[in-house]
Amino acid sequence: MPRASDAPRRILGIDPALRVTGYGVIDCAGRTVRLVEAGIVNPRTDRALEDRLLDIHRGIAEIIEQTKPDVVVIEELYTTYKNPMTAILMGHARGVMCLASAQAGVPVHTLGHAHVKRALVGSGAARKEQINAMVTRLLKLTSAPKPNDVSDALAIALAFANMTDHVLPY
Repeated sequence: MPRASDAPRRILGIDPALRVTGYGVIDCAGRTVRLVEAGIVNPRTDRALEDRLLDIHRGIAEIIEQTKPDVVVIEELYTTYKNPMTAILMGHARGVMCLASAQAGVPVHTLGHAHVKRALVGSGAARKEQINAMVTRLLKLTSAPKPNDVSDALAIALAFANMTDHVLPY
């Protein structure tokens, strides 16, 4: 997936969830990566599913409108067959995120968590602490972003940047 151009690019990474969706926006230019914005979309959990989905859609649409990413990268759905209802509900959440991106005309890519780990630290079995340390190092932060949903979203954006733009120094 390498790009033909070294033109600056803005990437929005999303760690999808129905309770706390983390997001992180980075700018990439050559091997330079810069944090633009990061945070959470936090729908009220006491509301009906359709209202929470609307909150998520509005939150992601607002982030896209304000930050104007060139691409959105969403973590792939991960669940086991022991929890099919979780998979269905997460599919709803990911669907409204994809819809917000499509409405804004921004292409969507997906990455599995093992791909993210491999792209950042070279191992699909990397621990959360290793991922947080790499996010902190690459973005020159004083500490890992909190909550973990934010760090995970930034890891997704950084992994995509590394897979397409080769931003990591190794």
